[in-house]
Amino acid sequence: MPNSLTGTMRLLLSFASLFLSVVLLQLSSGAIGPLDTISGAQVGFSVREIGLMGSAHFVGFFIGCWSAPRLIGSVGHVRSFAAFAALGTIGALAHPMVIDPLAWSFFRVFTGLAVAGCYTVVEAWLQAKVTNETRGRALGTYRLIDLVASLGAQLMIGFLPPVEFISYNIIAMFMCACVLPLMLTKSVPPITPQAPRLRPLKAIGLSPLAAMGVIVAGVTTPAFRMVSPLYAIEIGLDASQIGFFLAIAILGGALAQFPAGWLADRYDRRHVLIGLSFASLIVCGTTASLSDQSVTLIFALSMLFGATTFPIFSVSAAHACDFAEADFMVDLTAALMFLYGLGAIASPFVGSVLIEAFGPRALYIMIASVHLILAVFGLIRMTRRPTSGDKTRYAYLPRTTFILGRLMGRSGPKP
Repeated sequence: MPNSLTGTMRLLLSFASLFLSVVLLQLSSGAIGPLDTISGAQVGFSVREIGLMGSAHFVGFFIGCWSAPRLIGSVGHVRSFAAFAALGTIGALAHPMVIDPLAWSFFRVFTGLAVAGCYTVVEAWLQAKVTNETRGRALGTYRLIDLVASLGAQLMIGFLPPVEFISYNIIAMFMCACVLPLMLTKSVPPITPQAPRLRPLKAIGLSPLAAMGVIVAGVTTPAFRMVSPLYAIEIGLDASQIGFFLAIAILGGALAQFPAGWLADRYDRRHVLIGLSFASLIVCGTTASLSDQSVTLIFALSMLFGATTFPIFSVSAAHACDFAEADFMVDLTAALMFLYGLGAIASPFVGSVLIEAFGPRALYIMIASVHLILAVFGLIRMTRRPTSGDKTRYAYLPRTTFILGRLMGRSGPKP
């Protein structure tokens, strides 16, 4: 036991600079989305314009996922990280200088680029340094630190005055600060990772249900994180309550990964996907029809929303991996992230259009509708082919970069 504890401490210290960079990056990138939504509503942006900003973030995110491995190959890890962080800082600082929805959408492309690019560097560095013996502890610590920082970023919303220079300056300061740990570390940067090939059509052919699942995850989670503050404003929540409303959904999603993983490893993963979809449909339908605006009930439904919706990406990815050959695992993760990105780019804008036309509760009706489609599609697919006999290990997959599959080391069936 002492040797295990010592080994864990050494591992944490060896990755301390990376993990500190992740905390600072998440505190900046996690806060700017809801802050933009609240600020845009305060200065009179239309609902559609606010949704466009959310979609613009994922345009930048997708470009960053695609370009980051290639930039790392050209200039190295540290310089790439600094370049992406500089773009994110510029995007944050420019907000109060030009109060215009199209300008803010353009700035959000920069912040999306920064998030994808910086996470690609961190995950490439981690992947090169972990071993089979340390992979589980390193990834567990990485996910825990990212989760805690994400919760902190949402709660920061209660302390950041909308539209003010100081709010965007604080976000920019965190973005600048995330460069320092990597710039000052004595750890030698790893060999540059090879960029994965992007083959989404092969991934769709491999498992149509898994592909549909990650697209639905791309529609639902980003729409909630980018546009649901408008719903919260409409029902009368203040800034601190909106931050808690978002944070508790993330917490619910994180806690649900354990039972979702247990079920997905022991039962037909299609049943788990269908069950999660029906459960999310019920939660969204209840939220949309809510007449009693009790804050406690709203928070409870938000937590249930995260618990039923956030695990869908990881369950879908695990289902796809069950049918994939070992040499396709990394490319498969990249393809699934690509499909997720397609849904994420479209959903904030589509959700905002529906809200503008039918009111804030239309967001939850949209999310309920796509979950119904996933559940019905899952039932249809169950009649077309049996489930795989060999299962890969279930793992919680953050929707971060195209190289995540290499970091996870998901290369074979469960023994």
